[in-house]
Amino acid sequence: MSCCGGGEVASKPSAAVQSLPYKYLFKYIIVGDTAVGKSCLLLQFTDKRFQPVHDLTIGVEFGSRTITIDENQIKLQIWDTAGQEKFRSITRSYYRGAAGALLVYDITRRETFDHLQSWLEDCRRYSNQNIVIMLIGNKSDLENKRSVSKEEGQEFANKNGLTFLETSAKTAANVEAAFIESARKIYQTTEAGGVDWSKQGE
Repeated sequence: MSCCGGGEVASKPSAAVQSLPYKYLFKYIIVGDTAVGKSCLLLQFTDKRFQPVHDLTIGVEFGSRTITIDENQIKLQIWDTAGQEKFRSITRSYYRGAAGALLVYDITRRETFDHLQSWLEDCRRYSNQNIVIMLIGNKSDLENKRSVSKEEGQEFANKNGLTFLETSAKTAANVEAAFIESARKIYQTTEAGGVDWSKQGE
């Protein structure tokens, strides 16, 4: 995983470059408070590993992985944004062109759940109106320390038109599903002609 990797944007390969090894490129952002596990979710999805001690993200980190949906190769380009308030104005620039977002809180820290509305407003203000947002309650392996119930997470998702999963970056529970289920929604919308993601980063 490299920090602040290349400057590609979500796009559909043009007719001239059909030799690319994927049909679509979807840009993702991961947002939420500091230390909710955003970087660990990215690392688990892209590298299949968990890093228990992780430096706080400065600005953004980058990772990518190609998945298969309906026998088509889809490349996910994922930007992990810093949760600290002082970096918020910087990371907002990465919302542009994003096809998907993971909105993450820590089920053991009530304040990270309380701040979701502010992060959601940023997602909707600075990205495309068609962005697919999945709400993620991370650290489900710490059930004995839970301070936000699953029902509360589901209620917030229902209220705001989001899909919802609880995950554990440590055990990998639902990490694949979080990315693949949201990518499938983006893919279906794209195939139906609802959004041309090749135009969203311009």
